[in-house]
Amino acid sequence: MSTITSVTSCATTSCAYNHDGCSAFGVTIAGTDKPTCVTFVTLDARGGLPKADGHVGACQRLECVHNADLMCTNASITIADAAQCQSYEVA
Repeated sequence: MSTITSVTSCATTSCAYNHDGCSAFGVTIAGTDKPTCVTFVTLDARGGLPKADGHVGACQRLECVHNADLMCTNASITIADAAQCQSYEVA
């Protein structure tokens, strides 16, 4: 893997790491049924980096075609309103 996958957009506005985009240093994609951002947290405070520059730190969805060694190999991902990874794809 030559690059780190960026989070290009996140529609989950109730997440404490969403400041007009993902401001978490790194997110983890997992979930039991659907591939979701498990870094999602609802708090009264906002956290993360001072600007929206989030990246995928780990991906636990082994069946996704973009997963290699628990890392996302896609150029970028998008996160839907329900914290679901829209870039998830099964071969």
